[in-house]
Amino acid sequence: MARIVVIGAGMGAMAAAARLAVAGHRVTVYERSSTYGGAVGRFERDGFTFDTGPALLRLPAVYRDLFVKTGKEPLESRVELAPVDPASRHLFADGSEVSLPNASRAGVMSALDGAVGEGAGERWGAFLIRAREAWDRTRRPLLEEPLWPNWQVLAREPYPAVERRRLLRSPRRATTLGEVAAQELGGGRLGALLASYALEYGLDPATAPAAAAVLPYMEQTFGSWYVRGGMRELARALYERCLARKVAFVFDAEVTLVGEKDGRAAGVELADGTVVEADQVVCGADPRGLQLMPPGRELWAPDTIGPKAAALPSRFTVLLALRGARPSDAVHRTVVHSPDAAAEARAGFVGPHTGPPTVTVLRPDDPAVRPDDDHEAVTLTATVAPHGPVDWTDAALVGRYADELIGAAARAVPELRERLLWHEVRTPVQVAEATGAQGGSVPAPSLAGAGAAFLHPANTTGLAGLHLAGGWSHPGGGLAHAGMSGALVAGLIVEGEDFRGSQ
Repeated sequence: MARIVVIGAGMGAMAAAARLAVAGHRVTVYERSSTYGGAVGRFERDGFTFDTGPALLRLPAVYRDLFVKTGKEPLESRVELAPVDPASRHLFADGSEVSLPNASRAGVMSALDGAVGEGAGERWGAFLIRAREAWDRTRRPLLEEPLWPNWQVLAREPYPAVERRRLLRSPRRATTLGEVAAQELGGGRLGALLASYALEYGLDPATAPAAAAVLPYMEQTFGSWYVRGGMRELARALYERCLARKVAFVFDAEVTLVGEKDGRAAGVELADGTVVEADQVVCGADPRGLQLMPPGRELWAPDTIGPKAAALPSRFTVLLALRGARPSDAVHRTVVHSPDAAAEARAGFVGPHTGPPTVTVLRPDDPAVRPDDDHEAVTLTATVAPHGPVDWTDAALVGRYADELIGAAARAVPELRERLLWHEVRTPVQVAEATGAQGGSVPAPSLAGAGAAFLHPANTTGLAGLHLAGGWSHPGGGLAHAGMSGALVAGLIVEGEDFRGSQ
C-alpha cells in the first residue's frame, strides 16, 4: 500500500483519488481552498442557486464508469441526470433561429433545413460524417490511453477535409475549424453554428485545428445532460464517494513544493512549512505553478509537451435572479451569437473587450435552483481573455461587460431587464481564486493536428512518481476529459508500464 498525496480537489484529482483508494492505497488530498470541486462551484443567495463553472455534462459514461469501478452504488443512485432537449437553441445575428434536438442527427438535419434552408441539413450531416472519422481516429489515443511516447504522430490532422479545387492552383484542404466552416459549410449561419462549439471550449476557430470537429460530433452523438440541483451535485457525489473509500481531505492547505529523493517524488511541502512524505504525488492543479525541491530539475524536456505558456481564455459569468415564473416553453440552453464572431474570437484571446460577445444563456427547469415557482435562476457565460491581458479588476469594464451580456441575453429571455431582481458577476479573477489557474484560464480539450499545438502534458512527468491529473494534463479540459485523466493516472500508478489505457 503506497502513500499517495493528491494536490487539489478538482474533478480529475478526485477521480484519481477514488480509484487509487479502491486499489488499496492510502490517499490524502490537499486543497488550497476551503472546499472541493475546483471549477465546479456554486453560488447561493436568497433561495437562488447557480453553477459557477461547467453546467452541462457530455459523455456521462465517464462518470458512470467511475462510480461503477469505485463502489457498488451507480452514478444514478447519487445524482439525477436529465437529458437536455432541445440540446440548444441558436439565435443568429440576422435575427433567425434554430433549435437542435438532443442526440438526434436526423432531427438536427431536419431542423437546419427548416431554419437555414433546404440543403443545410445535408451539408451539416456530411460534415458530421467526416467529424466521426476524426473521432474514430483519435478517440483511443486522445481519451482512453496515456499519451504515447511517439505523441508526434498526433500532430497530423485526422479530419478528412474536402479537397477544394482552385483555378490554376493546387487543390487545398481546410486545416482550421474556421476554414471548415467557410469552405465546407459555406459560412453564414452554419459556419457560425460550428464556430460557436469551438468558442464554448475556449478555442479560436481561426486557429483551432479542423480536428475540433469532434466537439460538435460528441455533443450531437452522445447528448447533453443536466444534473438536477446543478453540476455541483456531481462534485458532491464524487467527494462523498472519495470519503466512503477512506480518502482523506485537508482543506485550506496550499501545496507550495514537491519534494524529491533519489530521483523520485518524495512528498510535498505546504505553505505553512509542513512537510508531508509520500511514495507518489498526483498534481491535479495547474502545473504551470508547479515547483520542485531541490530546484533545477526540468520536468518537461524539449521533446515532450509542457504546460501551455500562452494566456489561455477564461470565462465571464453573470448570475441573474429573476421575478416571474419560468415559461413552460423556455429552452434550457440558448446561444446568442455575436454579430462579429471574428472580432469576438480575437478579443477572447488577447482583449480588449469592445464588441458584443456570443452569450450562452442557461435556464434550467429545476425547482432546486430557485426559491419558488414564481422566480427563475438564469446563468449567462461568455469566453473572454484571462486576467492579465485584460484587467478584470477594473470595475467599469466589469460593469460594462456584464451589461453587454445582459443585453444579448434579452434576445433569449423576453422582458429580462424588467424581471431582474439582482445579478452577480464572476470574472476571470474569481475563476483564478477558485481554481488556482493563472489568470483564471480554462483549459480546452486536447486535439490532434496543428503540429500537436493543442495537446496537453502527459500524465507522467520527468520526475518518477509525479503524475498529472485534471484539465491541465492529457486529455485536457472539460468535465468528461477530467474524469478520464483520473482514470489514466490511476491506471499508470496501479499497473505501471503495463497500463495500456481505459477499457
